[in-house]
Amino acid sequence: MSGMANSATIYHNQRCNTSRTVLGLIRDAGIEPTIVKYLETPPSKDGLRKLLDDAGLKPSEAIRKREAAYKELGLAQASEDELLKAMVDNPILIERPIVVTDKGTVLARPATRVGEVL
Repeated sequence: MSGMANSATIYHNQRCNTSRTVLGLIRDAGIEPTIVKYLETPPSKDGLRKLLDDAGLKPSEAIRKREAAYKELGLAQASEDELLKAMVDNPILIERPIVVTDKGTVLARPATRVGEVL
């Protein structure tokens, strides 16, 4: 097991089936992760930018386009900076779960992608 991650942090929404599945996969790998309930304690703009940069994602690739807030805020034509600000101001727009380990950062959609950093 020398190639396994030693620790993990999951940006988690308990109401999300994929997020719950990923949490289970992390635990099945023998890691008890730090759980960040990002709806209650959202990341700062710089913190979210770092998460996305580390995962190799632009805000447009990590925003929940099906959320009502996306349409209500008229984000379809927004710039990447505007999307990032909207995600910080409305954390429900952040796609989940994001998992950070010493092996990297990944948006675990589909859930099996978490294996890339475990």
